[in-house]
Amino acid sequence: MLVVIAPDKFKGSLAANEVVEAIASGMHDVMGESVEIVSLPVADGGEGTVEAAVSAGYERRTATVRGPLGQPVEAHWALRGTEAVIEMAAASGLELIPAAERDGLRASSYGTGELVRAALDAGATTIVLGVGGSASTDGGAGMLEALGLRLHGAGDAAVGPGGGALADIVRVDASGLDARLAGTSFVLANDVDNPLCGPRGAAAVFGPQKGLTAADVPVIAGGAARRRPRHHRRGQPRRAVPRRQGPHGRARRREGRGRAHRGRVRPQPAGGGTMAGGRFHRPPRAGGPCVQR
Repeated sequence: MLVVIAPDKFKGSLAANEVVEAIASGMHDVMGESVEIVSLPVADGGEGTVEAAVSAGYERRTATVRGPLGQPVEAHWALRGTEAVIEMAAASGLELIPAAERDGLRASSYGTGELVRAALDAGATTIVLGVGGSASTDGGAGMLEALGLRLHGAGDAAVGPGGGALADIVRVDASGLDARLAGTSFVLANDVDNPLCGPRGAAAVFGPQKGLTAADVPVIAGGAARRRPRHHRRGQPRRAVPRRQGPHGRARRREGRGRAHRGRVRPQPAGGGTMAGGRFHRPPRAGGPCVQR
């Protein structure tokens, strides 16, 4: 009998590869050598995404980066050829901060940007970025700062870290942004489809677990609303996708699924996907197989 064991982590208990080992051991105890087992740890963009990539043959890399509250962190990421897998939780993760010290207003994604920079230094041109399990609600501002973006407040003063400072931004200077990003494709791996703002927005739904109080949530949401793209400001937010020429030479926006394109984020369908076997997989369509990316 052939059995494929493809679990995600058991959060707070076992990593995905440890789950595989436990299930495989139990099956061998019961069925002996009559069972052939294929191990395939998977991940959803949160903790364990890099481990799933390493299990599939990627090379583990390590970098010392700035943690969510500024402390140094040894963070793992993975590389195979020119494709890198980065786990936001490894650099800017909630589990890196004791529960009593969590500070959703001040926590930053800066370390994730440092991992992106390390991947670019290693020659990566495609980066799979798992965005689950983070400690921050800064809208990626810290990550972009690590890649050369400069955020200025009143009087041209530097803006502090964390989502609590988003509302203070009055000027963005992209002149120092890492030029290699223009030649890099990003795939965002996640398992939720919450909009940026509103009652189901990132701050309202995930803020409390990151240390935000009821009074803090509007601060984060208000700052995010000021900084979001124009097309998010009315009704339901639309996914950021590239423009292409319409039949009359005018640029029009494509909705829904997108293909890889240079220097922008490759849009994903609602529901996210998983990392398994060294590839990012979309969830299956109803009545259809899983589509490999």
